[in-house]
Amino acid sequence: MFESNVNSERAARPDPGPRAQAARNGAGSTLADRLLKGASIVSLCFLTFVAGAFMTEANVFPASLVGRAYYGAVAAYENMTMYRDVYKSRLWYPGRTGEAGVTVHDPARTEPGLTLYTSGHGSEALLIDLEGRELHRWSRPYSTLERDGRARPAPKSDRHVWFHSARAMPNGDLIAVYESVGQTPYGYGMVKLDRDSNVIWSYLRNVHHVFDVGPDGTIYALSQDIVDHPLEGFHAVGYPRLEDYLVVLSPEGEEITRISLVDALAVSGFRFLLQNVTWYGSEDPTHANAVQVVTPEMDAAFPYGEAGDVVVSMRELSTVAVVDVEERRVQWALRGSWIQQHDVQLLPDGHFLMFDNWGDYEGPTGISRIVEVDPVSSEITWVYRGTEQEPLASEVRSNVQRLPNGNTLISESDGGRLLEITPDGTIVWEFHNPRRGGPEGGLVAVVNGGERIPWSHFDPDFAERLRRAGADTGAAGGETRTGER
Repeated sequence: MFESNVNSERAARPDPGPRAQAARNGAGSTLADRLLKGASIVSLCFLTFVAGAFMTEANVFPASLVGRAYYGAVAAYENMTMYRDVYKSRLWYPGRTGEAGVTVHDPARTEPGLTLYTSGHGSEALLIDLEGRELHRWSRPYSTLERDGRARPAPKSDRHVWFHSARAMPNGDLIAVYESVGQTPYGYGMVKLDRDSNVIWSYLRNVHHVFDVGPDGTIYALSQDIVDHPLEGFHAVGYPRLEDYLVVLSPEGEEITRISLVDALAVSGFRFLLQNVTWYGSEDPTHANAVQVVTPEMDAAFPYGEAGDVVVSMRELSTVAVVDVEERRVQWALRGSWIQQHDVQLLPDGHFLMFDNWGDYEGPTGISRIVEVDPVSSEITWVYRGTEQEPLASEVRSNVQRLPNGNTLISESDGGRLLEITPDGTIVWEFHNPRRGGPEGGLVAVVNGGERIPWSHFDPDFAERLRRAGADTGAAGGETRTGER
């Protein structure tokens, strides 16, 4: 009955005609109406964009929420793409040569000893002799550690985690720093292993890059956390942001103190550095990558720090700084012609040695160089750029070591090689990482943490163990070409 009445009512109404029906459906508006409606939508979108840009630039609500969402989306995308395949990450680079192992060795001019190095292929540290023979290996995957509440809750797979740096103790123990690619904060912590790679202790609080061990066994390291509040008076420093901390640990791996490097700058006479943070570094204003304690011997030659102070390299600021641990502030800092440097080292004569990743304007085709700097005059007193055939080129990482005989050991990370050069730039020892992977084995794992260690550094029993390993290894370890270049 209801249906019949409805149909009857419809039938009784006159046909409204095509124009009226179109207008009822919203399709009969004039061209001017449609243009006005479209312009209104475009204007609304533009005003929304302008308002969002203003709030982001002024860093007012909800800018921080938008920032988190943006960077979270970027991180998620990178994890789903380039970091899913480890060979697309910054742990592997195209091999520049087909060479592997020791390719140059001039025994008369090479600093004697063993070489400890770490490689992007995994959480291992390897000790080789000058012929490239592996005498010892420490290996401990991150997944095998017992992790506490401070450790990263969802770490990358072991294929993406490596030892960034390592230090061998006289008895054969090893201290090492875990890092991964594709996560922020990116430090995974540090561990102390015995000579058989058993865990003695671990400190798993986002420690990254390198560390130093003082004469009394105290450990100086760098860690990183996300800070979610503005830094009052420093509008160039964004938030949320990554902040680096100088961490002091006991020889047993217990935390003694932890100092924010941003805060240490902000309360110092060098606070202006934080007003000159680049736009791309505002969320990572210091990016510290090297730390070294000033010893009593260095104190005598270095006028800007005392024994117990700590030298820190800040990559994003292209700055070398000295931190007073007791005062928790930066007491001296220096910027120069170097750009985004790594592994700044204070030498016994008071000069600095560093790997200048981006500051080589004069080299033939390279981007990187090694520089020695007089901190008093700010002058560069020595430089090495590589050769025309093999210029230094490493955008990130890399380190240097001044050897007792005056030579310099260089770890060129992106190139996957270690080389020892004389003061005049002659290569007297060169080692290409034999760890290859990727399509057709065309990629080489990055190297870092290269260090020449004298035999006398090790206790007699561990040194004997190394000698037996060398005898058992024989001539393995890669082709050797005696000579120089």
